[in-house]
Amino acid sequence: MSGGIYMAASGALAYEKRLQIISNNLANASTVGYKMDHGQFQFIDPADLPAAFVPDSPEVSTSQAQSFWFQFSSYTDFSHGSLKNTGNDFDLALIGDGFFCVQKPDGVHYTRKGDFTLNDAGVLVTRNGYPVLGDGGEITVDASAAAYEHKKFAVDEDGNVSVDGQQVGRLRIVEFPETGSLMKMGDTLFKPADNTPPPQEAEDYKVSQGFVELSNVDVVKMMTEMIEVLRGYESYQKVIRSADEATARSINEGGEV
Repeated sequence: MSGGIYMAASGALAYEKRLQIISNNLANASTVGYKMDHGQFQFIDPADLPAAFVPDSPEVSTSQAQSFWFQFSSYTDFSHGSLKNTGNDFDLALIGDGFFCVQKPDGVHYTRKGDFTLNDAGVLVTRNGYPVLGDGGEITVDASAAAYEHKKFAVDEDGNVSVDGQQVGRLRIVEFPETGSLMKMGDTLFKPADNTPPPQEAEDYKVSQGFVELSNVDVVKMMTEMIEVLRGYESYQKVIRSADEATARSINEGGEV
C-alpha cells in the first residue's frame, strides 16, 4: 500500500480529533465557567525528518504513519466568558484574571466556575460539595446552613466575605504565569502540570456577586468549524478511495499478459 494513503488517513485522523474537540465545546456551551479547547495540527515534510526516520520506500507501516505525517495538539482558550446576572448571593464571577481555589481530596484545584452554595455545616462549597478556599482555609459562613436564612451574605470586589456586615474570610484568588500549563480535571476544574511555576496571588481582578461567568464557547463559530472539518474529512476520504482504486488498477493491469 502506498504511503499516500497513510498520509491521507493521518490527515483524516487529525480532522476526526478536531471534530471531537468541537463537539465537546458545543456540548459545554451552556456550562458555567467552561473554557473551550482548540485543536491544531501540522504536517511534517519528510525532508525535514532525520535520515533514521525516513523510510527507504514510499511504503510505511501503520504504526509509522501518524508520526511521519503530522503532529496534533490541543490547547485551552482562557478568554473570558460573558457574565450573567442570577441574583443569587452565592453566585460569584471574576472580572479580569484569576481563579477560585477549591479543595479536593487530591489537592487544590482551580476554577472560574463560581456558582457556589452552602453545605450543612455552613461552609462555602462548589455544587459538588468541595470547599471554596479563602486566605485562611475553608470559608465558614455559619454553624449551619439553616441558621443563615435571615443573615446577609456579601462579597465585595476584593473578595472579602461578610455576614451581616462582619467579615468571616477573604476568597483566595490566584493567577498563573503560564496558563498553558493548566490541565483540565473535569467539571471546569484545572490543575497545573508538574514542575510548573506555582500560582501567585491575583492582582488585576474584581469579584462580582450575583453573577456567574458563562462559557466562552462561540456556538456560531464552532458550527462553522464543524462544517469545515466535515468537508475536510470527506476530502481525505476521496483521496484514500482514489489512491486505493489506482493501486487496484495497477495490480490488475500489471497481472495481464
